[in-house]
Amino acid sequence: MPDIKDYNSELIENFRTTREATGNPLDGRALLLLTTTGARTGLPRVTPLVAISTGGRLFIVASSGGSQFNPAWYHNLLANPEVTVEYGPDTFQAIASQVTDADRHALWAEVVRQFPFYAEYQAQVARKIPLIELTRKAS
Repeated sequence: MPDIKDYNSELIENFRTTREATGNPLDGRALLLLTTTGARTGLPRVTPLVAISTGGRLFIVASSGGSQFNPAWYHNLLANPEVTVEYGPDTFQAIASQVTDADRHALWAEVVRQFPFYAEYQAQVARKIPLIELTRKAS
């Protein structure tokens, strides 16, 4: 199996070529590309992620594949919540914000309904896996 950087590079290239998720290794799950600004470097960092759309809102999950640690992109968006999102045919600027506990319960239930593997990830870690909303900036 290729390392994660090679795998992500392939997903990014495939997405940008086809601008859709069909036929990729995510088995038809909606894919988005998230570009954050490196917290330490200030450089752009692109990460392919599963997109969760519900009620006209767009979310991503900082699961890091069920790791005990939050992913690097999560730390980047905490330092700079202004991100670029490539989703379907659209590319847009967005503000990334962590879903608060008041909203998280119902939204997490919907995330798990759409993608049951997130429940497995949460069960294997002590941290509460962050749920992030991506809100399109007005242009």
